[in-house]
Amino acid sequence: MRTSTVWWTDLHTRPGRSLLAKFEQLLVAAGIDTIDVAHKFVAIKIHFGEPGNLAYIRPNYARTLVSMLQQRKAIPFLTDCNTLYKGRRANAVDHLQSAWENGFEPLTIGCPIIIADGLKGTDQRDIPTGCRHCPTAHIGSAIADADIIISMNHFKGHELTGIGGALKNIGMGSGSVPGKLAMHSDSKPTIREQHCTGCGQCERNCAHDAIHVNSGKASIDYVRCVGCGQCIAVCMFRAAVPRWDSKTTQEKIMEYAKAVLTGKPSFHINFVTSVSPNCDCNADNDIPLVHDLGIAASFDPVALDQACADMVNAAPVNPASSIAEAWMRADSHRTDSQPDKFTLAQPRTDWRLGLAYAEEIGLGSRNYQLEILH
Repeated sequence: MRTSTVWWTDLHTRPGRSLLAKFEQLLVAAGIDTIDVAHKFVAIKIHFGEPGNLAYIRPNYARTLVSMLQQRKAIPFLTDCNTLYKGRRANAVDHLQSAWENGFEPLTIGCPIIIADGLKGTDQRDIPTGCRHCPTAHIGSAIADADIIISMNHFKGHELTGIGGALKNIGMGSGSVPGKLAMHSDSKPTIREQHCTGCGQCERNCAHDAIHVNSGKASIDYVRCVGCGQCIAVCMFRAAVPRWDSKTTQEKIMEYAKAVLTGKPSFHINFVTSVSPNCDCNADNDIPLVHDLGIAASFDPVALDQACADMVNAAPVNPASSIAEAWMRADSHRTDSQPDKFTLAQPRTDWRLGLAYAEEIGLGSRNYQLEILH
């Protein structure tokens, strides 16, 4: 079975060697210079962070990568697609404003920022996948048209997929709004009436007019509901909860990632810092599950995500985190292994299913060799 190389560095620095310099050395050691980027359009796929969230990747790293690429005569741009749910990144105007607020701005980054699926999320290319769930993937045009893909990914937990890393950022993140709808279509939530207070937050925040409060309780119109999960994100009383088929949705995301990556060079970087339990799509972030671990890079996004998940699970739990109490309960009953931190954070998901399917459809290998840059 194929074994892929994943390069890793911790966050230690010394006088004369900044973390940004170490980051650049990591990318070179991992082989980024073997990609012929000269005069090529290079899409740097990144998540700009929902305003209010502070766990996203620091813009300084993006600036360093852009500078490296420009020195090699590339034509780089930062990019992401619009969101399906109602928020600050649901159209290109608000999305760009949000990126600027979080420090991703052309004058500081050094390159343009392009919202890949256009003003309203419908500027897309339909790419055949040859896969069973999504025979055709709807990919944001600027990403589909790029010559080279480099993903910069904040590695963390995720409500739907268990983990959010390279494959989640590439797959779900590169889908146009219709593409995101196709990936979420098996994931419609439900309302636990005993927890619902009728506050109306879900109704006010639903972008599809699919949820209404009647007689003091929320109810969902499943004809209108697209499964975006916005009601889950805004509910303060855990009344709106997932009813999604995590396995199928994860597999769809991997098929979209295949549509993005097939036939063009790609390189992937995971930042295992501020490992929040939930996605950066939330307008807030919780205390990290573990301490900041480092940065990893690889040509293989499957191996990269597997290695980072293994590192998080091998690290001591953050005693202040939201999973600490669950960890202690699980620890007292464990037999031969440590409880999985992502399962503790998101007990309704199994992140391994997505990586297994990604390997099955040829996106990479879960077997990896770790090379360490000191």
